[in-house]
Amino acid sequence: MTIELAVELLRLTFSQALAMVLPLLLTILSVGVTISLAQSVTSIQEQTLTFVPKLIAASMVFLATAYWSIQSIMTFTTLMFERIPDMAN
Repeated sequence: MTIELAVELLRLTFSQALAMVLPLLLTILSVGVTISLAQSVTSIQEQTLTFVPKLIAASMVFLATAYWSIQSIMTFTTLMFERIPDMAN
């Protein structure tokens, strides 16, 4: 395996991992900021108030992107298996 191939595989792996988690992370971040802003405006300082909306939003995004995620992981896995002969050199 050459250094170029190893770097390319690492880059593909990191970009795939980022693509998988980015929708969930952005959703949780935006819901958390929105709830925190609402808590600041209303002076409600309950720490557990953000948990349920984040959980619901993350579940909805997870279900909405499940088909795409599975297809993306399958494509990535196929690509990695196709590159196995290149790794032997």
